[in-house]
Amino acid sequence: MVDQPLEELLRDAERVLADSGVWSPREDAETLAAHVLGLRESTLEPRLPIPAAAAGELRALVARRAGRIPLGHLTGRARLGGIDVTVNEHVFVPRFPTELLLAWGLSAVEKTEAPVVVDLCTGSGAVALAVGHARPDAAVHAVDLDEAALACARGNAAARERDGDTPITVHRGDVADSALLAGLDGRVDLVLANPPYVPLGTRLLPEWGEHHPRTAVFGGADGLEVIRAVVDCAARMLRPGGALAIEHGDAQIDVVPGLLHATGQFSGTEGHHDQENRPRYTTTFRKAQA
Repeated sequence: MVDQPLEELLRDAERVLADSGVWSPREDAETLAAHVLGLRESTLEPRLPIPAAAAGELRALVARRAGRIPLGHLTGRARLGGIDVTVNEHVFVPRFPTELLLAWGLSAVEKTEAPVVVDLCTGSGAVALAVGHARPDAAVHAVDLDEAALACARGNAAARERDGDTPITVHRGDVADSALLAGLDGRVDLVLANPPYVPLGTRLLPEWGEHHPRTAVFGGADGLEVIRAVVDCAARMLRPGGALAIEHGDAQIDVVPGLLHATGQFSGTEGHHDQENRPRYTTTFRKAQA
């Protein structure tokens, strides 16, 4: 069979994905093409001739993406904080808005020497590993309860260590456990968390409602079950002046500050918007004195 120009394949893929309701059809088509060809999206050449076998592989992936399977679950990769991590159907695929939470956290400990950082509800470990990549002097701890997520996080941690990054420590634990990482109480400089925060019963796009593990998406009847535990955990772990950032849903930007205030442990609380100007995460600092 005759080789087909990449641009022609991309146009066909974009049309299929747009017809299926995928919100970024061209970008997803390029990501899938780069995955099949073993290239970066930025290096794709429109006139590149694509052999029939690769074209068929791309069409098959496009058909699966049109079925609303998350992009990361198809490529097996996700990117956050300048690093790639492995993801699978058992973990939440890191999303672009989390880049802002990560950047805020890194800025909060910019002047702290050898910071102690805890990433709660770590999933694939992407946030924790991105911190470790940016701050080789940091002691980074990643926590999750789900065994499949822990296996993914540990695999990613081992891969990043082989690539020369400072090792992180992955822990099995429940953020609602008052004894979780008790040895770090009052010693942590930064807590980051992207917990499950969607209220049960919420209708979601298929990528999240059907193809992500429910425990990584839904946070109880009001979506705040895990967030409440994160707040309590951070209040215990953080040193005076330590920083906390929690990712959450749009409406929760009016609720999370109240949860933080109710502990009497935090000050300087601020809500932040994501790249699409949607309320996305809240930050705060542990008071010097309760």
